[in-house]
Amino acid sequence: MSEALKNTSPEEIVHTLGREAKTASRILAQASEDKINAVLRDIAKKLRENTACILEGNKKDLAAGEQKGLSAALLDRLALNEERIEGIAAGTETVADLPDPVGRVLWETERPNGLQIQRVAVPIGVLGMIYESRPNVTVDAAALCLKSRNAVILRGGSESLHSSLALHKIIQQTLKEHDLPEACVSMIPIADREAVGAMLAAHQYIDVMIPRGGKGLVERVQNEAKMPVFSHLDGLCHVYIHPSANKDVAVEVAYNAKLRRTGICGAMETLLLDQGLDPEIGKAVVAKLIDGGCELVGDKMAHGLDDRIGSATSEDWHTEYLAPKLSVAVVNGVEEAVNHINTYGSHHTDSILAEDGEAVEYFLHNVDSGITMHNASTQFADGGEFGMGAEIGIATGKMHARGPVGLEQLCTYKYKVHGSGQTRP
Repeated sequence: MSEALKNTSPEEIVHTLGREAKTASRILAQASEDKINAVLRDIAKKLRENTACILEGNKKDLAAGEQKGLSAALLDRLALNEERIEGIAAGTETVADLPDPVGRVLWETERPNGLQIQRVAVPIGVLGMIYESRPNVTVDAAALCLKSRNAVILRGGSESLHSSLALHKIIQQTLKEHDLPEACVSMIPIADREAVGAMLAAHQYIDVMIPRGGKGLVERVQNEAKMPVFSHLDGLCHVYIHPSANKDVAVEVAYNAKLRRTGICGAMETLLLDQGLDPEIGKAVVAKLIDGGCELVGDKMAHGLDDRIGSATSEDWHTEYLAPKLSVAVVNGVEEAVNHINTYGSHHTDSILAEDGEAVEYFLHNVDSGITMHNASTQFADGGEFGMGAEIGIATGKMHARGPVGLEQLCTYKYKVHGSGQTRP
């Protein structure tokens, strides 16, 4: 972006990037799979080569974040290190290795009159991505959009601006070297919040908006966007331990689901223990969590498991802590567990720990969430862990995309009809 444009209004910046992205999307849609994969592999290579520069930008963001008093969870989301940069690079290579999502025949039929009809996957066009804290989203989103032949306009949070701009510079350099428009992956270069409003109004350029961040951001996008939205709201995830659960599985999975990383959307926020569960299993689960540094609050029945469990309020069942704190409730059977989750959950990810097949099937079928799990940590709620290479977010809505939004979810479709001169009577 030229220096002159940086000095214009947020609305003019968005409109200029939008026009350029619209044009770039048409060129990108015609790019070969080999060309796109070469771009992605070169981005991964440059990420590794420029690790020091990326970390220098990230250091500025972390220092500013600490001065602003960002929480430990937000600082963890913001932080980059060599291992995380390698993970971003490896994820980009994984996306390159995935099958091409564009051009897939999703359905086909031949009509009695000889017409041959196909439903074929095609790019959406131009995506808008508004995200907070996580600089890795800059590359994850770019990789998935390039592979699915969608242009994207990125707007990272002010707290990650230096990190995101350093990553974006690498992406644009690579696009230029491969003779693709730099506008295939654009980024709003200013922290002005008016840019968000301008993006949400730019329906003539942006086909779908994807917010990824806190509840306030997502609600604003849902309320103001003039285009369709792939919503990712709270990650209020549950783990329910059934009486048939294996003790070792229950203890280890519950611990991992909460304390592996407390600041991610797939972290467990409420633990549901069945009334019929062996008390020794329940005590072992909560003791490991508390001994691991997690604060537990629970209902009256949960208090009997450990005197270190505090009292939960009605608000706790609605709270995504994103911190080492967990609410615990005792429920009477799998039906009550499912009702609790559907009442208080955010339709993100919920897991049952059980060996009873009938209970497992009831839970998986009736929990109204994008991801339901059996004997697995909710922290597997991630596009990379699902084999998608990366994700652009986890959608908690029900239209078009639900759960991890990967390559296939970033495609729409069109119908191709082949005839031999048919006319309709």
